[in-house]
Amino acid sequence: MKLYRTRQGIVVEHQNQFHRAPSDDWDYLVNQDDLYQFLLQEVPSTAASDEFRAWTETDLLPPISQQEIWASGVTYLKSRNARMEESKDAGGGDFYERVYDAERPELFFKSTAARAVGSGDAVRIRKDSTWNVPEPELTLFITSNGKIVGYTVGNDMSSRSIEGENPLYLPQAKTYDGAAAVGPCLYIPGTPISSDTQIRLEIRRDDATVFDESIAINRMKRRHDELVSFLFRETSFPHGCYLMTGTGIVPPDGFTLAGGDEVRITIDGIGTLVNSVQH
Repeated sequence: MKLYRTRQGIVVEHQNQFHRAPSDDWDYLVNQDDLYQFLLQEVPSTAASDEFRAWTETDLLPPISQQEIWASGVTYLKSRNARMEESKDAGGGDFYERVYDAERPELFFKSTAARAVGSGDAVRIRKDSTWNVPEPELTLFITSNGKIVGYTVGNDMSSRSIEGENPLYLPQAKTYDGAAAVGPCLYIPGTPISSDTQIRLEIRRDDATVFDESIAINRMKRRHDELVSFLFRETSFPHGCYLMTGTGIVPPDGFTLAGGDEVRITIDGIGTLVNSVQH
């Protein structure tokens, strides 16, 4: 089951049919521990319509309202190695090796809803950064009670030149206008997502693919419930929150995004998040 937030209202996709959601209050709708069962009960009472399908194709909004977006770092071996390499000259490389093996994960605030964009919108690269990459991430939706009820595709844009200069610059490398993209929908499977699920990143420039790589989420070192337990230890989320779970796909060191590039991130079962790049 999928939830789409559109300019005309919220749409539920179930068994390839599109229904008007039982409520257009996104915060109320998604912040339910039994979200799948709730929608399963409510959807049969609403008529299916091709009009609602059309909304999801032409009028998408990011699937977020008053939620915050948080992120976890160094959860894949490839990410650990890349972070160590980019910050070794600043003396910070050892930090990433330590956190990869530590009990406590790296968690950081990524974005407010106002700074996030959805599928079809533009993500941004900072003007004061010389090395910029997208980070494709399975993103959890967690209710205010700490229950994982859904998933979406996330793009954790990263200014690697800034983070590599000094690890203490992480907030500037990660948190700015247009640095987070989520969408195209909130996927609600009713059971935990399969560990064999594939994430694919494709970057296109001038109508040609310049990078294309995939990875399974079972390559991730941390468990989803482990990350959630640390995030919710001393922090409350009245409307629920999103948590990006880290990336296992890292473009080569010689690659940086350019204005006009197109970033396509596909996750099995969820769909494709498509964003142009704005400098």
